[in-house]
Amino acid sequence: MAVFYKLYQDNRRNSKQKGAWYGRAKHIDTVTTEQLAEEMQENCTVKRADILAVISELVTTMQKKLQQSMAVRIDRLGTFKIGINTTAALTVKDFSPLSNVKGTHLLFNPETKIDKNGYRHRAMLTGVTVKELPKNDVKKESEGETVKP
Repeated sequence: MAVFYKLYQDNRRNSKQKGAWYGRAKHIDTVTTEQLAEEMQENCTVKRADILAVISELVTTMQKKLQQSMAVRIDRLGTFKIGINTTAALTVKDFSPLSNVKGTHLLFNPETKIDKNGYRHRAMLTGVTVKELPKNDVKKESEGETVKP
């Protein structure tokens, strides 16, 4: 299977690349924790309920550690950490969390291993292939017209 992409054109007014075409990853569905647990249960000796309990506790513990200003590294997956969005202050004295911190976000860096040739292998990305999303012209039955996504 491949990661799908869809082409889009840069139509921003002041862009230096106006009119150029780019590919953008297109996700066709979402897999839930429950669905992951079902599939994982089929691949190992641990039951779905145990998997769900561990994932639930992992989320709770990760949140606690992240909010204690720690990075959380999950081996073979990557590292999570919290980042902040701030506005500028004219001086160090003028900076305050109440007025300058505008939000938080979660950062993720996949685990990276470097092989003997110096090539970087990132967790979850090794072996990935990409493919254009198949055209999906759908005919509206009631109107008999074709709708292009």
